Amino acid sequence: LLGATPVMIKARCCSQATRARKSTHLMKLTVGRGHRAATTVARRLAHVPAAAAGRLRVDDKLKAFVDDELLPGTGVAPSKFWDGLSSILEDMAPRNRALLDRRDELQAQLDAWHRANPGTPDPTAYAALLESSGYLAPAAPPFEVCSQHVDPELALVAGPQLVCPVDNARFIVNAANARWGSLLDAIYGTDVLPGDRAGAYKPERGAAAFGVAHSLLDESFPLEGEATWSDVTALSVAMRDGGAASLQLSLASGGEASLRDGAQFVGFLPGVPTARSVLLGKNGLHVELQVDRSHRIGATHAAGIKDVQVESALSAICDMEDSACTVDAADKIVAYGNWLGLMRGELSVPMSKGGKEVLREMNGDRTWTSAAGPGSVTLPGRALLLCRNVGLHMYTDAVMLGSEEVPEGIVDAMVTAAAAMHDLQGNSRVTNSKTGSVYIVKPKMHGPEEGAFTAELFSRVEGELGLPLHTLKVGVMDEERRTSLNLRQMMAATKERLFFINTGFLDRTGDEIHTSMEAGPMMLKADLKGAPWYSNYEESNVDCGVALKLVGKGQIGKGMWAAPDDMAKMVRDKGAQLAAGASTAWVPSPTAATLHALHYHATSVKEVQGGMAARAAEIASRASSQAAGLMTIPLLPAGGKSLSADAIQRDLDNNAQGLLGYVVRWVGQGVGCSKVPDFDNVQLMEDRATLRISSQHIANWLHHGVVNEEQVLETVKRMAAVVDKQNLGERGYKPLAPSFDGPEWHAALELIFKGRDIPNGYTEETLSRWRRVRKAMEEVEEVEQLFSKDAGGGKDELKKPAPEVQISPSPPPRPHA
Repeated sequence: LLGATPVMIKARCCSQATRARKSTHLMKLTVGRGHRAATTVARRLAHVPAAAAGRLRVDDKLKAFVDDELLPGTGVAPSKFWDGLSSILEDMAPRNRALLDRRDELQAQLDAWHRANPGTPDPTAYAALLESSGYLAPAAPPFEVCSQHVDPELALVAGPQLVCPVDNARFIVNAANARWGSLLDAIYGTDVLPGDRAGAYKPERGAAAFGVAHSLLDESFPLEGEATWSDVTALSVAMRDGGAASLQLSLASGGEASLRDGAQFVGFLPGVPTARSVLLGKNGLHVELQVDRSHRIGATHAAGIKDVQVESALSAICDMEDSACTVDAADKIVAYGNWLGLMRGELSVPMSKGGKEVLREMNGDRTWTSAAGPGSVTLPGRALLLCRNVGLHMYTDAVMLGSEEVPEGIVDAMVTAAAAMHDLQGNSRVTNSKTGSVYIVKPKMHGPEEGAFTAELFSRVEGELGLPLHTLKVGVMDEERRTSLNLRQMMAATKERLFFINTGFLDRTGDEIHTSMEAGPMMLKADLKGAPWYSNYEESNVDCGVALKLVGKGQIGKGMWAAPDDMAKMVRDKGAQLAAGASTAWVPSPTAATLHALHYHATSVKEVQGGMAARAAEIASRASSQAAGLMTIPLLPAGGKSLSADAIQRDLDNNAQGLLGYVVRWVGQGVGCSKVPDFDNVQLMEDRATLRISSQHIANWLHHGVVNEEQVLETVKRMAAVVDKQNLGERGYKPLAPSFDGPEWHAALELIFKGRDIPNGYTEETLSRWRRVRKAMEEVEEVEQLFSKDAGGGKDELKKPAPEVQISPSPPPRPHA
């Protein structure tokens, strides 16, 4: 390209229909089975020396990153790394492919059965199908989870969990530092406190924020008698014999008060005449009262409190999957580099704050004088960091085995573990795991065979890198239907490594639709969470965790709060997840983590789970009814004939608008997770899981005639105008209308009109392929700009007809197809 005259690109969309059903406006679409766009833009692949790595070929920049940045300091030589990766791929890549074949085989059996038995299935016949096909795995022999060396943030203390794309350095540093957050900021800056919060600081709103904070302190750390935190005018520490200390609070009435439970006073920083900092604790979490009467906020408070710092996100998932956008070697190097920076404790981001340039770095730990006696109390300044790798279905051309792409998750596992060796070996500026473990979240596994495959992969990685057995721990996302129905067997397959089971209800909803695509039309999207499968899914996950002794060794997790601007509702509702037995739940931002942490003060998860364990017989007795509920398909009554045309159109509008709003940012801007306004302009946190729901829901209704192709196309075009308006002024935004012909548009149509054919309804392949087309177009535009300049005597050359560089979004078939 760089040696050519001005270049134009055509994104040629070929027809490759795989179903008999066709329509004229779909002739531009391709059913994607591969994972990367076929382009004429050459990639540089470094041939790793044959003696070291056989048939392995690696993108030259990725190889340089591994050799020159990732491995130095780990004790692992590049030849050892590449030889190990090659050996693992030679053995396990074919088995990865076989597991994907098994998914397709089971789906084909389900599709055929539902076509022969449309509508709500007979429960007995349906269960017999699932058993005979192997969809339901044989019962596991009696076992208990036996993971060891799990950090207390996962095994012992309940608290919020952040999920953040690791390809965004600013976001991920903020997530790492979200272990502590300002309660006053969280109240002042959100709808938890009604009223106007825009513009400059408003003292009256600040006073109201203190009022809310006082009430929350009264609930978590009540004072003796009738005293409240709003009465406090000074905080002082009295030393006792033996070095222990007590907290004394002066009141506006002239009297004094103490904590009702003196054991909640954990530590302090001495000051004159009052303490500079007071550390309180409840249910394993902490709150710090920072005192400074000279501070502009402290000067307005009766006791001089300038801030209330809440221990917030105990852990954070650094996400290479649903919330990230990594479609090629260059993108993966960014993601891998950020994870490496986190594991070395050196990731930092330059920022402008208050008109000044600052460097945001990873926070250090925090230390106080112990209130219990001589010595100190040190708490982490950062969330415990976990890494979510991609699923088995993702393939990459950044590494090739001969002429074939390789499973991206295998490469992820090697790089993730190698980077974490800097933390394990003490090469990091700060410590992540204090128990010598590496935490890898594994998404989108279908059944215990895939869990066993992952456990074996981790063993192989440990062996190649010289790590002790079971250093690599696995977090199981319970987000696919076959895993939900076989969760006990999945836990048995990973029992030595398991550190969490988590209900990823968004992806789980998408899989619920796709698995039963042929059974009939699904309920309205908003009604899906009210169907029997959902409540049984959430309950069964907790029951399995408690019954199989995961408590004390790992987490039982619940899903994301998807409305980041509706914090008042989150504060009201999200505590129910703890009452149901969860020890962690996902939040979309550091502010949300701070507010959600208060739920863990109000509810002792340890007591909830202990009460459940005491009712072991009751838990065991409801397993069969839970399985029956999980197998209940959420179909529309009477095939949707009772729905009004308005109800159908509104659901279609909502799905189409959300789908387009996410796709334009993913494909057009490379943003994997963002706040996307819905049809009513309510900001929602969208990632590939929510996209999977929207695309599969439309595809299902289209397939069963609830809507027709012309209606869907008209709706998508109308919603394109809405999305264009919502993104008006967004830097780098590429409008959908009026051309309706960019990569973003074609990706959206493919997800809808070919959603029935996409394996498991996953959106990654379509998004990645069209994102690569958009990136190639942008690269060529840069080249054209270079050639448009007069380079001195080259004007005649520039007038020559421009050759076409054709980029086809039709890759070769996926290896397992």
